[in-house]
Amino acid sequence: MSNADLTRRKDAATPRGVGVMCNFYADHADNAELWDIEGRRYIDFASGIAVLNTGHRHPRLVQAIEAQLKRFTHTAYQIVPYASYIELAEQINQLVPGDFPKKTALFTTGAEAVENAVKIARSATGRSALIAFSAAFHGRTLLGMALTGKVVPYKVGFGPFPADIYHAPYPDPAHGVSVANALAGLQKLFKTNVDPRRVAAIVIEPVQGEGGFNICPPDFMQALRALCSEHGILLIADEVQTGFGRTGKMFAMEHYGVAADLTAMAKGLAGGMPLSAVCGRAEVMDAPAPGGLGGTYAGNPLAVAAALEVVRLMQAGGLPARGAVQGERLRRHLEALRPRVPELADVRGLGAMVAAEFRHPADGGPHPDYTSRIQARALEKNLLLLSCGVDGNVIRFLFPLTIAEDTMSEAMDILAQVLPA
Repeated sequence: MSNADLTRRKDAATPRGVGVMCNFYADHADNAELWDIEGRRYIDFASGIAVLNTGHRHPRLVQAIEAQLKRFTHTAYQIVPYASYIELAEQINQLVPGDFPKKTALFTTGAEAVENAVKIARSATGRSALIAFSAAFHGRTLLGMALTGKVVPYKVGFGPFPADIYHAPYPDPAHGVSVANALAGLQKLFKTNVDPRRVAAIVIEPVQGEGGFNICPPDFMQALRALCSEHGILLIADEVQTGFGRTGKMFAMEHYGVAADLTAMAKGLAGGMPLSAVCGRAEVMDAPAPGGLGGTYAGNPLAVAAALEVVRLMQAGGLPARGAVQGERLRRHLEALRPRVPELADVRGLGAMVAAEFRHPADGGPHPDYTSRIQARALEKNLLLLSCGVDGNVIRFLFPLTIAEDTMSEAMDILAQVLPA
């Protein structure tokens, strides 16, 4: 079996809509390294799209999953409950920012977490309207796509989308959208499109993921919190990509000094196992009637076992702080390369959520072709990188927080070789 053989089989057996970045196939992996079926080694700066904050196959996660596997794999929590679900909910209630009683429900995917947060918000407020932001990404379901503020490739050909959803400008001073502009955009929505008394929730990523690793300014988040409180609107923090240590804190909202009413999480929660959650104010979480929340696989026991170990690793191992140190190391390295890479217009990040943006030196316009070349050249040198941004001109760096020092150094050496492209 070869990579070429599998590509022929893939093309014949699976639809083109499932886009695949790499032309090789995984055989095994360890921490920040991955080997394909032909024995080639790669450094993984994708982490399964920010899932593997604890690296590939962390020994303690493997042990926890194996122990649970010997007991039971599935009962459906709504049919026969189990203690580990409750224990994880208790842990999440303690970890999520907010000095108020909380409750947590478990699901399977990030899109499920966002959709259930919306269901809970609508049930609790008796309102229907939702506000999200330009360049946002909230999932690939119909509601997730409606909330998402990026057309290609997520929304093309899939409409019509659910109604009563509005988009406001995301604050991004580096791209001409000041905090004042963003707040004015919300006020304009309230005057021209939707009465704030009809808005159930505002959904925001503290750091936009697919949108380009745009970091929400603290003064905007604080003003948004005040605006929501003023109008009885629930604030939903989509921490699917930012949660579990990625930004140097367990949750990105810890950087802002204010708390969301509901927090959606997934990705890094269970170290590669499919699990998501919604945590929020107890009275808000209790709004849906019994049977209104759940799912056949929601809170799968194997995934819960992994998540409990992830929480222990994050706390005992200091992984958020370690990731922040590595993120700062990478940012300094990229900044040092800027003088000889005129296309490298910006280096930004929060903790281990780091990005590099590329623009044409002549006119300052987005440079997606250059970005693609960087990604392709890195892949030729066995470094996996992901792009993002509405214009496809941003490289995001999503190394595991557990990455070994020498592996990090090797990856930075590769970056120095592929920049400029």
